[in-house]
Amino acid sequence: MTDADHEVEDLLRTLAPQVLGALARRTGDFDASEDAVQEALIVAADRWPRDGIPERPRGWLLQTAQRKLVDHWRSDDARRRRERLTTAREVVGGPEVVNHDDTLTVLLLCCHPALTPASAIALTLRAVGGLTTAQVASAFLVPEATMAQRISRAKATIRAAGATFEEPGAEELPQRVRSVLRVLYLVFNEGYAASSGEGVHRTDLTDEAIRLTRAAHRLLPAEPEVTSLLALMLLTDARRSARTTPAGDLVPLAEQDRRLWDRDKIREGTALLDGTLGAGRGFIGEYQVQAAIAAVHDRAEKAAATDWPQVLALQGMLEDLTANPLVTLSRAVATANVHGPEAGLAVLDGLGERLDGSHRFDAVRAHLLELAGCDEEAAAAYRKAAARATNLQEQRHLSARAALAAHRAPAPRLDRVAHRTD
Repeated sequence: MTDADHEVEDLLRTLAPQVLGALARRTGDFDASEDAVQEALIVAADRWPRDGIPERPRGWLLQTAQRKLVDHWRSDDARRRRERLTTAREVVGGPEVVNHDDTLTVLLLCCHPALTPASAIALTLRAVGGLTTAQVASAFLVPEATMAQRISRAKATIRAAGATFEEPGAEELPQRVRSVLRVLYLVFNEGYAASSGEGVHRTDLTDEAIRLTRAAHRLLPAEPEVTSLLALMLLTDARRSARTTPAGDLVPLAEQDRRLWDRDKIREGTALLDGTLGAGRGFIGEYQVQAAIAAVHDRAEKAAATDWPQVLALQGMLEDLTANPLVTLSRAVATANVHGPEAGLAVLDGLGERLDGSHRFDAVRAHLLELAGCDEEAAAAYRKAAARATNLQEQRHLSARAALAAHRAPAPRLDRVAHRTD
């Protein structure tokens, strides 16, 4: 991809929600407007790198989307055509709204609480991120037709919920913002620790999550959890270059070459986090605590210098806020680093039932058993985790750890072998 292509792609992704907002506000039809904007983006992506970016790119996109929308209306049955043609003429001839950015309204609508996380993610990436259906489908390794159906169902769900294209009131806004942050968090996590495929991470998804969270932060600068989520993403993504070997193999946090970490992202992330902690509002949120944990790791020049008691205290705070079993899993690791592996294993008691089927539980248990010197049990747990993992690199990493643990395990006693063969 050339520099011109990158410039066009970045501009289109920025303009996509603005144009969609302007068109949906004029027509009152979010569903049809979103389809029309998608078609306009495809036309622009084809023409602009070749012909150059128009002098007024936003106006060009809006006019093209309007024409696509009118074409759709004219292809409807006669009754709908008669009802809408008058409105269509008004849309085409209406003035362009240049001073109003509807990006936040579009984002809030795409992350409506009535949607499932999967549907909200798909619609957000297409409507706000400016990705095509094919690009969204590729990101989540599903057929394009499947993703198209998911997006169509998402818009139908929004319509059935009676949602309108307007910013929610003051009472509803906090819940809607929480939905937005959850969606952006899930997009980032899928990119940073890909649940399937061959690569450990998907930079297209992490970069898009950070870009969209920056946009949310620009629109809601006073919301501490928006700022904290951006800080968390930056502090976590700063380690990206050290997470894999040149061959693509996974490198655990404790073994990473910290000289490869992105110090600019760490500085920006810690500055954002410090701003939320110094706001004096007495608010503590889950993303703020997660960002604080990430900052503790990033500030340590080497793994041995990590302030594990502070991490443990923060993990306990996060567990109280979320009651998430994955947080308990992380607390077990912190506990092991402060009080020993046996104490960490005790935290895992009963957690396997809450995380049934999760390879992460087996991987953490294997790691703690390894620290405790129980290599034979650790090898078995690593093999179990590898069998459950759906990411190829994770499978390879866990299988390799299983082999190492098995190699260290003592050979079975002859009397035990004889007993088993009787």
